[in-house]
Amino acid sequence: MGKINWKIQICWVKAHAGIQGNELADTHSKEATTNEDITECYKKVPKSEVVSELEVISIKKWQSEWDQTTNGETTKETSR
Repeated sequence: MGKINWKIQICWVKAHAGIQGNELADTHSKEATTNEDITECYKKVPKSEVVSELEVISIKKWQSEWDQTTNGETTKETSR
């Protein structure tokens, strides 16, 4: 089985503001937590472990991008 490449973007979104993507994410997350047919179980993974792993991945990605630039060009970018 091949490696899954996840692209995760974390940003703050005002809760209950009628934002379509946020409402859809809320609906799907509620369905996933109550669906007995889903075989994956992430309840045993502490939130601190997920945060820690995302931090390590983010730092490695940033360092890789930084190493490939000169004069801090990466920090000047406004969006990806």
